[in-house]
Amino acid sequence: MTPNNDSIEVPKVNFDESGNLVIVASPTSSKNDFDFFQGKWKLKNRKLKSRLDNCKEWIEFESTQEMYYILNGIGNIDNYLATFDSEPFEGMTLRLFNPKTNLWTIYWADSNEVILQPGVVGSFENNIAHFFTKDTFKGKDIVVVFRWDARDNENPIWSQAFSDDEGKNWEWNWYMYFSPFEKI
Repeated sequence: MTPNNDSIEVPKVNFDESGNLVIVASPTSSKNDFDFFQGKWKLKNRKLKSRLDNCKEWIEFESTQEMYYILNGIGNIDNYLATFDSEPFEGMTLRLFNPKTNLWTIYWADSNEVILQPGVVGSFENNIAHFFTKDTFKGKDIVVVFRWDARDNENPIWSQAFSDDEGKNWEWNWYMYFSPFEKI
């Protein structure tokens, strides 16, 4: 079994009076936060078979991902390629840095749902980042967190968790363990 990064605490989730997430950039957030990620990567994925139903069964599979800069370095995009149940799967991520707020917004789309998912917003601090959004899953309101752990930037870990109680408890449901395939 591949180790995870669950020992890293998820920051407290804050909401304004309208119920919107309040996200403040770390003092060190910059457009260079994803520099470690440029290039092509091999990934070992570990994904819960089902989410938010006390599932303990994990599916493991390999994939590849390639990231490159866009918009003069203020953003980046990647392609994610995998095979699920003998069917090709493609995902893409668009990451944009807002120099006015010093926050990143990450958008995901894939070949199954073919829609741009709600952006997750956050920043890096000490090579660890948390990105949050509100969403729905199986008709239930949830908070989603993406975590990037780039303390070892040659072997970063991306993970995702859902909370159905406004961030009091988290269910980690997907881990991606990166290793360099080809660096640019």
